[in-house]
Amino acid sequence: MRLFVGLGNPGPKYQHNRHNIGFMAMDVFVRRHNFSDWSKKFQGEISTGTLEGEKIILLKPQTFMNLSGQSVQAAAAFYKIAPEDTVVFYDELDLQPGKLRVKKAGGSGGHNGIKSIDSHLGQDYWRVRLGIGHPGDKNLVSNYVLGDFAKADDAWLAPLLDALADHAPRLAAGDMDGYMSKVAQALQPPREAKPKDDKTKPDVQDKKKAQKE
Repeated sequence: MRLFVGLGNPGPKYQHNRHNIGFMAMDVFVRRHNFSDWSKKFQGEISTGTLEGEKIILLKPQTFMNLSGQSVQAAAAFYKIAPEDTVVFYDELDLQPGKLRVKKAGGSGGHNGIKSIDSHLGQDYWRVRLGIGHPGDKNLVSNYVLGDFAKADDAWLAPLLDALADHAPRLAAGDMDGYMSKVAQALQPPREAKPKDDKTKPDVQDKKKAQKE
């Protein structure tokens, strides 16, 4: 059994915020894999389903970001899920939009949701860091993460969310490196086809003939 957690803030006001990309990812998981409807539990919303024969609990804490750890700890304790079987999806300022990194443990990077989970669960859980880019000035960070994604962001955001869900079976199987690799590959722009040989160019015999003339 594994616990997948998406971080965000509850309520319509925050629904499209950059800070809520974790919630967005969980919503796509539910749709893509026909998980159960969301229900209220553990100071959050949960949905359940199965991937690769493994039961998966999806969780969206409803405590507001800086208290996310309370909800995560409650769900993990109830289902007896160890930190190493817990995966947290959240926004990352230090990654370019549409990029991701998957790693176990590490620092919070100043993310209040991660700080809260660290304080309740320790640091031995997996993190899926989802790049949203940086506004360029630390004084602008708060308004930036609590601001909505721009319409232009749909070009990378929708494919990212789809890829996160499409390759989720790898997460369920514990293939964390494979998951990161497959999602990244899915987001690569298609390769341009190599140009075919230009048959209008004169061949070697034509060139020799031209030289004699």
